[in-house]
Amino acid sequence: MDKKVSIILSTYNEASVIEDTINKIFKYINNVEIILVDDDSPDGTFEKVKKIQNPNLKAFKRKSRGLASAFLLGLINSSSEVVGWLDSNMGSLAERFPEMLRQLEKNDIVILSRYVDGSVDHRAKHRVLTSQLINFFCRLILGNQIKDYTTGIFLMRREVLLSSVPIATGHGEFFIEFIYKAHKAGMKIIELPYVHPPDIEGMSKTAANAFRFCYLGSRYFIRIIQSLFRRN
Repeated sequence: MDKKVSIILSTYNEASVIEDTINKIFKYINNVEIILVDDDSPDGTFEKVKKIQNPNLKAFKRKSRGLASAFLLGLINSSSEVVGWLDSNMGSLAERFPEMLRQLEKNDIVILSRYVDGSVDHRAKHRVLTSQLINFFCRLILGNQIKDYTTGIFLMRREVLLSSVPIATGHGEFFIEFIYKAHKAGMKIIELPYVHPPDIEGMSKTAANAFRFCYLGSRYFIRIIQSLFRRN
């Protein structure tokens, strides 16, 4: 597939890894633009990005925080036939994009999944367990057709947005509702196995502390129920 690709990145305090992630995306996708949305990182992430001289890199800085709204802002500013998302601290997985693009020739959405044969998750045990529980309830309530409802790496054809537009509220739970709606609309979705790398200390957008971890977890479960009953 030789179509232009837009990769959306959301950053907060990722100055130590963001340049490597950007370079790897440019390395593995020939015709690509990167739309980066920084949530006012105090560690100089945005300033580091602005020093990168590449016309195919768009960077936006804002005061608010949130993965869902960051994705929407990136989506609005994208211009490609294919749109994707990658966790900013997982640049090593950019090497999977060529394979994902090939799979997109016969599918509408391609996601890297932690819950199909061949996958391995090397994160901290409490994060693995929490993710497994959330996805268990997703499959129980929304259906078993999708194994990984909370993946942070995917590519999709832009036409998917004609039937399934992300509701840009909350954290990463927005993807649960989005992928569920896409499946209900008849989109062809394929999950590819991958090895999730170990946590980078201080980089998790989800588990900054125990209270925030529990708070976000409850919001995920609420979003699962909302996804089931929301009509649009």
